[in-house]
Formats: sequence, C-alpha cells, structure tokens
Amino acid sequence: VQLVESGGGLVQAGGSLRLSCAASGFPFDDYAIGWFRQAPGKEREGVSCISNSDHITYYANSVKGRFTISSDNAKNTVYLQMNSLKPEDTAVYYCARVLLPSTVVAGPFIPDDYDYWGQGTQVTVSS
Repeated sequence: VQLVESGGGLVQAGGSLRLSCAASGFPFDDYAIGWFRQAPGKEREGVSCISNSDHITYYANSVKGRFTISSDNAKNTVYLQMNSLKPEDTAVYYCARVLLPSTVVAGPFIPDDYDYWGQGTQVTVSS
C-alpha cells in the first residue's frame, strides 16, 4: 500500500491550492480516503474524507464551504481543492486510507481509524 501526496506550497491568504493523493497497492474503490493536517504543536486533525465507492464526503466545520474533496477512480487519486485559504490552514497535510474496507463516511473521523499514510505535503498560507 502506498499513498503519495503532492501539490503543497506557499500561497497568500485568499489563494488556492489543489492537493493530490495518488494511491496504489489496494482496491481503491473499496476504501475511504481521508485528508488530515497537523500544524506545529497541534494534534493531527481530520479535514475531509471521501468514500471511493459512492463518493460520499465529509468536511470538518473549519473547512466547509472552502475545501472540496473528490476522487478519480480511474486514476486511483483523491484530490483536495482548497480555496479561500487562511493563515490558520498552514500545516502539513496528509492523506490516509481508512482501516476497514466499505467503511461508511458519515461524520467526524480520527487518525486512529486510518492505517496507511502518505509522507505529507507542506501548505503554508501567508497573511
């Protein structure tokens, strides 16, 4: 199992970035993928997740209306489009695969429910 993030960078407040998470080594359609972020000195928090079987999504309140998660099953890739970025969005962003196949996306999610992680990509939003 491998997850590889890309697309991070430095952007001014109000700008946009699109993160990608390329997955391999498992049946992509059977698993949900989550995006998490971790800022210095803070716990890792769930940002958004998507079920790759039915494309049901969930967003944390802090990003709802600004971020959009999507997946391309033909490319085994999950995207996180981030618009109207704020300095408080600055963090290392990780994608991860949920522990169990066929997990229903229905609400808040925690790192303990995810087993395979990418290496992370830095997102820095300047004010």
